[in-house]
Formats: sequence, structure tokens, C-alpha cells
Amino acid sequence: MKLRGLIIAAYGRHYLAELSGGEILECVPRGKKSEVACGDTVEIVRTSADQAVIDSIAPRSTLLYRSDAFKQKIIAANVTQLIVVVATEPSFNDELLARCLLAGHEQNLDILIVLNKCDLPQVATARAQLAPYVKIGYRVLELSAKQDATPLLPYLQGHTSVLVGQSGMGKSTLLNAVIPEAQAATREISTVLDSGKHTTTHARLYHLNADSHLIDCPGVQLFGLHHLDFAAMERSFPEFLPYLGECRFANCSHSHEPDCAIRKATAEGKIDERRLKLFQQIAGH
Repeated sequence: MKLRGLIIAAYGRHYLAELSGGEILECVPRGKKSEVACGDTVEIVRTSADQAVIDSIAPRSTLLYRSDAFKQKIIAANVTQLIVVVATEPSFNDELLARCLLAGHEQNLDILIVLNKCDLPQVATARAQLAPYVKIGYRVLELSAKQDATPLLPYLQGHTSVLVGQSGMGKSTLLNAVIPEAQAATREISTVLDSGKHTTTHARLYHLNADSHLIDCPGVQLFGLHHLDFAAMERSFPEFLPYLGECRFANCSHSHEPDCAIRKATAEGKIDERRLKLFQQIAGH
């Protein structure tokens, strides 16, 4: 008999599926290749009291992933909001931030940037780094997770959010502050999976309430976007939109061609110069 479950943890090729009654089963995919993601709804076939095989994956509304020329790394499925955590200390990589935002745009996700550790003196520098993002309409929430993470709670309501960020940004502190039982849930997952057996990076889904869920992912240092073409990248820089199609050349790379509308707007101060440089770096020019 097939059962329907929600993937709440992904450890390499081992997964945990939560059934509607709250029961959790350890699952493996049928074949060698696994395309299952945290957040997926799956049909499973029980093979023992606490184990099952994944038979099929239900159609997804969204799929967040990163890729290079050789492979792709699935991050989470069926999410509605991307939350990128950056911090005042250590300083954050704004190219990594831009890449995360591009991936979120491509899947039409709501996007929130959280600036953590705002109690530290470096906050002014971090604010200045994020100013171009605020100017073009990105939501930026400032907080200090160690002191008070409650400002984040209203943003989580009604969403399945995925939490991403580079290592050291305080993502775990934020998660544990918002979901105090997260550490207990982690221990429970480790017990089910016989902790230590599966040490690959993993994603985990936590329930805030019946309508709100949060997926935590391991810290990322790289975020490849090999799956996005040039036009998709252009469209994912919101400040470029008024000028797309205005360049002299239809295939303008916005790097050196004459009569480039994007570079003209940048020279006039309508587009932030650092943002144009980020686009050129990411798009490979």
C-alpha cells in the first residue's frame, strides 16, 4: 500500500518522510540516482516498521537548486520564500548574496534578506553594503539573533521558507531562536538515522505551525547558476528591467558595447555600479 509523506530531512540518499499522523519513516529512493528534495511530497511503500522506499515524487510548485557545468545540487522543493542570512561580522560575500537572489527570482519566490548581528559595531558597513538592495526594493530585516529573533516571525507566517547563507552568518543561532525545539528535532532525526552513519550535508524542515514551515540548509560558500541563461540573469536584476531592449545591440553583454542602455543608466547613477559589476562577474563577462 502506498503512503503519502512529506520529506523533512535529506541526508545524501537517505531521507525522512513524515506521514500525516506525524509518524516518521526512513526512506531511500528506488534507483541509484536520487532527485528527492527536502520539502517534496512523495508516495512511499513501507518495507518494514520504520523504513520505506520512495515510489514517486508529486509535481513541485518550485525547486531551488544550484549548478555548475557538471552537476546540480537540489536545495529544497515547494518553498514560497527565500531568506538569505548575512551578517555584520564576518563580512558577507555580496556576489554569493546576488547569486542566491538570482536563484530565488528564477523560481518567483518571495525574498527576504536578514542582516544578523546588528548589535556589533560593524553594522554601518554592512548597512552600506546592502543599501543598493534596499534602493531597488529588496526587503531587508535587521536583527540580532542572540538577543531577539522575534522580528523574523511575522515574515514566516503562511510561507514555506528556505534559510540559506554562507557559513558564520549565525544561521543556526537564528533557527534555534525562532524554533527552540529545532535542536531536539535534530537529535530525533539523528536517532532515527543512527547518527554518524550519514554524515553528508543535509537539509531539514521544521514546522512553525500548520501553515508555516522553515527549511534549513547547510552553509554555502559557492552558488553556481549554470542552469540560468543570460536573459534570465538580466531579468533577475530588477533595476535592469526599464532598460532591457534599449541597447543598440540585441545581444549586448552590458560590458563593452557602444550605446549600452544599462551602462548609460549606471553612469547616470540610476543603477548601482557595484551591482553592474556583480552582473558582469556572474554572467561571465
